[in-house]
Amino acid sequence: MNSREKNKQPWPTKDAMQQIYELNLWGGEDGNFYSGLGSHDKAIVEPYIEVVKVFLNSLDVPVTIVDLGCGDFNVGKELVTHSQTYIAVDIVPELIERNREKFILENLSFQCLDIAKDELPIGDVALVRQVLQHLSNAEVKQVVEKLDQYQYVILTEHLPEGEFEPNVDIISGQGIRLKKGSGLDLIQTPFEFKAKVIKKLLSIPYPDGIGVIVTTLFGL
Repeated sequence: MNSREKNKQPWPTKDAMQQIYELNLWGGEDGNFYSGLGSHDKAIVEPYIEVVKVFLNSLDVPVTIVDLGCGDFNVGKELVTHSQTYIAVDIVPELIERNREKFILENLSFQCLDIAKDELPIGDVALVRQVLQHLSNAEVKQVVEKLDQYQYVILTEHLPEGEFEPNVDIISGQGIRLKKGSGLDLIQTPFEFKAKVIKKLLSIPYPDGIGVIVTTLFGL
């Protein structure tokens, strides 16, 4: 019996994400937590880190960052020093425990939460990087309804190039809407996310040539 079966919880998304890491479905080696190319490919990661640093450094004072879906923290670790406080959140308990042991900084903490069902940590800037793309519309909507507590949301999604039908529903798990020729657009139905400022910060072609990784700043 593996740990996912032994510690079975009535949370299908949590079970799915645990299985992804246990079976290395996003790559990596057995026994290691690996959050996929989106967290490790330099062509994706380095421009993202740079544009987020520029934004954070443009603010008048250091802020509290809430990283919703921090994964293996290969990206987040580069941003901690640009915050007053950094709260990193993920749904997989074993991953959070590993991160707590590996990344130790005075202004850094990790929390194990289901961002759709649980109350989100208080902060100024929410980072949501290639997370919502794995969730069903129902769960995305639960998250979106809580994002207005932040001053800024920096959202990154893997989207089709050009025009596409937004927000085709999926089952939460490994896959994303790209396989259905769709991608998330939070300002469209059924989410209708309201923001005072919407600014595209970055658009990067995906390394395998399918789709683009788009990062958008929402000012609330």
